[in-house]
Amino acid sequence: MLTVKSVHTYYGNIHALKGVSIHVRAGEMVALIGANGAGKSTLLNTICGLVKPGKGKVEFQGREITGLPPEEIVQKGIALVPEGRQIFPTLTVEANLEMGAFTHRRRRQQVREDMARMLERFPILGQRRQQLAGTLSGGEQQMLAISRALMSRPQLLVLDEPSMGLAPMIVKEIFAIIQELRMEGRTLLLIEQNARAALRIADRGYVLETGKVVLEGEGSQLLEHREVQRAYLGKGARQIWEA
Repeated sequence: MLTVKSVHTYYGNIHALKGVSIHVRAGEMVALIGANGAGKSTLLNTICGLVKPGKGKVEFQGREITGLPPEEIVQKGIALVPEGRQIFPTLTVEANLEMGAFTHRRRRQQVREDMARMLERFPILGQRRQQLAGTLSGGEQQMLAISRALMSRPQLLVLDEPSMGLAPMIVKEIFAIIQELRMEGRTLLLIEQNARAALRIADRGYVLETGKVVLEGEGSQLLEHREVQRAYLGKGARQIWEA
């Protein structure tokens, strides 16, 4: 479904991605892990059209989308749940969901039906539908960001650091939601620092370091890999996820 081929991305003189190649098949969940500054968000931004690569190409559903504007990439079926959630704080929950459906705005009945499904999936959002999004808790905002992305009916859902800034119990709840989406057969690309949580539910994974893919394999295999355990699965992570 998604193929990134030998992509090089630059920020001025900074060579952020150095020949990165990954692929995501239809119906699978792929995790991309790495430390801060490894290039994870740069890769995501390159896929979603927020940054244009200097070399290489991005293909989706067999067609090249390299460098297309972000709105066109959304229309082609890729939706992003951005790092930091980036909801519209001065708009209501309902208005935020409507913004997610901008590619289908002429299909009013479809948008209403999709919104009803989102509010049924996340009952707390249904209770807060007329509340300003900026007044929601961090976990509720993340649910809203996921729902907003789903309103575009994406074929590929990309999640950028969904656990960032959330308390451990809320992180577990968010990953339970992601697991539900996976079990529904959705195609997911998860960018995440919490390697243990991501690899536990991923079909496959990639490890990114200094702009390069240094490891790839099945999620369960990477969990057992000595270098992954040394670098990303320290004592703190075990305490959270094995409690």
